[in-house]
Amino acid sequence: MILLSRDGDTFASGAIPYFYRPATEGETTNRIILRAEIEGYATEAIVDTGAPYVVVAPRVARLVGFTQASALDRGRLLIRGMRLDGSIARMSITFRAQEGESLTQEATVFVPDVEEYWGNFPSFIGLAGFLERIRFAIDPLTDTFYFGPLS
Repeated sequence: MILLSRDGDTFASGAIPYFYRPATEGETTNRIILRAEIEGYATEAIVDTGAPYVVVAPRVARLVGFTQASALDRGRLLIRGMRLDGSIARMSITFRAQEGESLTQEATVFVPDVEEYWGNFPSFIGLAGFLERIRFAIDPLTDTFYFGPLS
């Protein structure tokens, strides 16, 4: 038990550090970047509460064995100023707690079709499809991301 609600219930049961920096060398905007495991593959991901899904970088999707044949649906998203076609699927995301208990949650994800358009940009952890299914908080004083199950 890491954080408690006012009524004494557990709010967050795990915590990990986050990085507040640009996502790539060419960028100047700082972002909240977490270490996460997507289908067991350790990677970095940007926290983006405006993202409609978790957006899995095509390179990461390829490395975890994702194929378009396993997609649940097809879609198109406007990402970084580009309209990208891609696949909608379910994947597990794990936060390995540095403090407290780790958390694994199924997520609805979007995988862009064309890896070349994505470049070296990391994956995104979106509010819809993932963060809305857990409790989370950030402490900018300590650069800590807190998380826990909803129940």
